[in-house]
Amino acid sequence: METVKRPGGRSARVRDAVRQATLAELAEHGFRGLTVENVAERSGVHKTTVYRRWGSVEGLISDALELAREEPWPVPDTGSIDGDLRDIVRLVRTGFDDPETGPVASAFVAAAMQSPDAARALHAFFLARHEQSAEVVRRAVARGELPAAVDAHEVIRVAIAPVYYRLFVAHEPVTERDADRAAAAALAAARAGVL
Repeated sequence: METVKRPGGRSARVRDAVRQATLAELAEHGFRGLTVENVAERSGVHKTTVYRRWGSVEGLISDALELAREEPWPVPDTGSIDGDLRDIVRLVRTGFDDPETGPVASAFVAAAMQSPDAARALHAFFLARHEQSAEVVRRAVARGELPAAVDAHEVIRVAIAPVYYRLFVAHEPVTERDADRAAAAALAAARAGVL
């Protein structure tokens, strides 16, 4: 008799338990405090299983990012590129301010700075988010708000880059005004044909 793997079966439950434990550990202890042992204990999954399936802390981070990449991103639709781009940058900013998601998002960035595997996973995550967010630029082109030659992904990158610079390079707070200014600068560059 042939054995068929059931979607949502034990394997999916184990992966979800380990992912939830990884996110909780990141929120509480950051990347430096993340250990396979703590994730195993918190998830209720035996340590040898976690090591066999994920291999390391970097494997746990990569898998959590892979799962996060597949989750939908709330792409705004305000009816104008100005409002949509501003809302995207504000969403990124508030994500880091959120007491639950902020420490996890910061831990992912910290992990990427210390691990090539985590960096690759974070890059893939950003590619997916930029592709989803680029829809606001494509809609703006269709409405005639931006030139057809604009690089939709680059507009998103340029809009959110100041948030990451302030948080992870300059270690400065990001206000709503800062977020709005970043969106406005990216929009001006896109309209001018720079992007």
